[in-house]
Amino acid sequence: MDEQIDCLVIGGGPAGLTAALYLARFERRFLLVDAGDSRANWIPTSHNIPVFADGVSGREILARQREHLARYGTQAVSGTVTGLLKAENGFVAGVEEGKGPAREVRARRVLLATGADDVEPDLPNLPDAVRRGLVRYCPICDGYEARGKRIAVVGHGDRGLGEAVFVARTYSRDVTLLTLGQGMDLDPGERERIDRHGIKVVPQPVTGLDTEASRITVLRTADGEVHRFEVLYSALGLKLRSELALELGAEHDGTGALVVDEHGRTTVPGLYAAGGVVRGLDQVVVAMGHGAVAATDIHNRCELPTEEEVDGAERRAGAA
Repeated sequence: MDEQIDCLVIGGGPAGLTAALYLARFERRFLLVDAGDSRANWIPTSHNIPVFADGVSGREILARQREHLARYGTQAVSGTVTGLLKAENGFVAGVEEGKGPAREVRARRVLLATGADDVEPDLPNLPDAVRRGLVRYCPICDGYEARGKRIAVVGHGDRGLGEAVFVARTYSRDVTLLTLGQGMDLDPGERERIDRHGIKVVPQPVTGLDTEASRITVLRTADGEVHRFEVLYSALGLKLRSELALELGAEHDGTGALVVDEHGRTTVPGLYAAGGVVRGLDQVVVAMGHGAVAATDIHNRCELPTEEEVDGAERRAGAA
């Protein structure tokens, strides 16, 4: 990789693997670097992926995508991109593979598909509850299978209340919001929403719990109450892996989610973003669509100088 490649794809989740497939079929020179920690790995079963009517796990989705990509003689490089700098006609990235020294990769364009990490609920003696499948994080993906059940939403603030309302108005009339000891200063409008949807609020910290097979069945709170649920969802938010783009000055919202245009271009000329790191609906099929759109635009613009992308030319003229 001494010569400049057309595109560096960072992240091997649904978005990155889809983009890589498109780039391979466009016969572009690219490198896919994957740290191996896609959130899709933790999806136990999803029934809202088109074609998979009987459900499919996140691990199977990724495995099928990697196998598909391998048919074109391409596979992801296991490693981490430790730094990304803007350079003449593109970017320079530092790539670490295993325990070896970092190497330099030069690319005309970069697609950031690094995703996010779930904020784990602080439950007693139970680290990695989401990763172990004891707490779910996507009622859009599997809420239909939980319809009519006794559901708890772990969260607080606008996000927690919003998800509790979503679950209550869509899937179940038996929904409890667990704030894990975080205060909820509710205004009259929020109280009206809680009352209208029959949502119960438990503000006390959780001091103990029981598990059965792959789910949490009983939660005990600080006031001695015992609460039984069939399904728990976490609405504590995400930690977006957008640092590489933020260091380059890419526009983002308050959570760190990147702002992109209809082609997946960020406000940094030549830098694209797709999947969970982008502001919008966090879904596997949406991430795949992001990857397809971005890869196609990258292919169509490969012979163009990156200064022409987005408003790069205008910005440089203004700076001058």
